[in-house]
Amino acid sequence: MKLVSCNAFRTIGIPGVTYIKPDLMFKELEKLEEADLVLFPETWQVPSLVHGLKKQIFPSIETIQLGSNKIEMTRALWTVAKEYVPYTEILANTEANIQSILETFPFPFVAKEAKNSMGNGVFLIDAESEFREYTSSNKVLYIQEYLPNDGKDLRVCIIGEEIYAAYWRIGQQGEFLHNVSQGGSVCSQFIPEQALELVLKTAKALNINHAGFDIIVSGGKYYILEFNVLFGNQGLIGRDVTITQAIYDYISHNFSPSTPPTPPTTPQ
Repeated sequence: MKLVSCNAFRTIGIPGVTYIKPDLMFKELEKLEEADLVLFPETWQVPSLVHGLKKQIFPSIETIQLGSNKIEMTRALWTVAKEYVPYTEILANTEANIQSILETFPFPFVAKEAKNSMGNGVFLIDAESEFREYTSSNKVLYIQEYLPNDGKDLRVCIIGEEIYAAYWRIGQQGEFLHNVSQGGSVCSQFIPEQALELVLKTAKALNINHAGFDIIVSGGKYYILEFNVLFGNQGLIGRDVTITQAIYDYISHNFSPSTPPTPPTTPQ
């Protein structure tokens, strides 16, 4: 199988991969045209690869396009799992809408930037002054109800059509965010099967094949906060099968190769 990667780090250990720096894409069109599959393109590359060059890509076009924008992601989740999405308003940044949010959402509530990850661009709003600061730098208001919880959330990682890993992210005492990148710790025990089933069902409905879903438990119910395409590996160390091996196994069985596949190597 002729593979081209646009993200060298994410594809270390996959055999026979040609790396093309995204910025050099249009100087390397011949290599792209010959590829059976393009791995981890950046969002801006997807239209040219899929619609122009008719290339198969991994992750899927739905994964990349929805995963790059929380607003579009939330709207898609509303179509397949609305009862599992926290109450959310997505509004233009106008004074009338600002006033409406202040009148209808009790403090605290959550405000998010449309394009961000790793816990960045997510704010717990406790006062009007904090909300005004958020509105000063965001053209679209993404406002979500705050769901009381016990200081942790569940990260469920999908590769292909299966769950690769699931673990709790436990926030530091008194902290709003639970992300490992923000100082949270990891626990892989007592993973609820119902949450895993929710993620599998949602991922299948939206054709998401490489993402880390964030699930929170509040009032005995599971809620999908978001999913991240390029999820971190801090909570995945020590697994029997590496992420690279899981990806290679999936693409080997789901995309048409022009030559027999070669087993992946394990990065040192």
